[in-house]
Amino acid sequence: MTIEPNWTAFFSGESVTFKCDITGGKDSSWYYSILQDGGAFLPYHKHEKYKLHSLTPGYSGAYQCFFHQKNSTKESNKIYLTVSERPQPVLTVSPSWPSPGASVTLNCRVDHPSAGWSFYWYKAVPQKSDYSYSFELLPGSENGTEQDLFIIDGQTHTAGYLCRAARGDPVFYSWHSKPKFVWSGDINSAASLTVSPDSVQHFTKTPVSLSCEGNSTEWRVRMFSKPDYLYHCSILGTMIGSTCTITSYRFSGVFWCESETGQFSNAVNITMECEF
Repeated sequence: MTIEPNWTAFFSGESVTFKCDITGGKDSSWYYSILQDGGAFLPYHKHEKYKLHSLTPGYSGAYQCFFHQKNSTKESNKIYLTVSERPQPVLTVSPSWPSPGASVTLNCRVDHPSAGWSFYWYKAVPQKSDYSYSFELLPGSENGTEQDLFIIDGQTHTAGYLCRAARGDPVFYSWHSKPKFVWSGDINSAASLTVSPDSVQHFTKTPVSLSCEGNSTEWRVRMFSKPDYLYHCSILGTMIGSTCTITSYRFSGVFWCESETGQFSNAVNITMECEF
């Protein structure tokens, strides 16, 4: 037995082709069957190949060809397949606070990295209607890249990035990764964030106001907190117009503004502490 593609770790939605080939005494009188975990999976037939579409985890197991000719049988080697749920890559960015104009490296990590993956790279674009993002392919990523690294030169502003992986024919795509952000403290004319009181350390008795300004009429304030949490103002406090007011000491992290037109402001790292 051989399989195509020639790897044994698959994901839900992919396809695999089994091939049963007898090396000795091969003639038209042989019939073939395929067993999964010792039980009948595909009954007798004369076709040497069988393609299984839209794999699910239930197809995990040991597969084997059985060859039948009158009262004679032969059995092949076994191939063990594992089928997992569709993967979600993990994206990392380095550095997360680059100097203006510096290069940023994106790394897209996916299970079984040597198994024929190519990688697609996206920037995150804020959506007007909710707190989600749409995805736009980065230049140079239209046809995917063989390497799981992608370098962005001349990073000058806060931005969000995502990736996904693909392989096979027809092409099988992973889920998109969670967005990861690169932050800049530089204020630009299109979008800016100001903090009042003007400090990076705040206490619970003093409300903190984060105001967004720039070339937009609608804004939202986002916050990233370790290890990997993304919040919006309605969870942190109250958003009125273009200003988010926070009173809870439980939230510390990196804050920035996003506009309906897809602009990102400068970012500010703020620590909230309880005052006794």
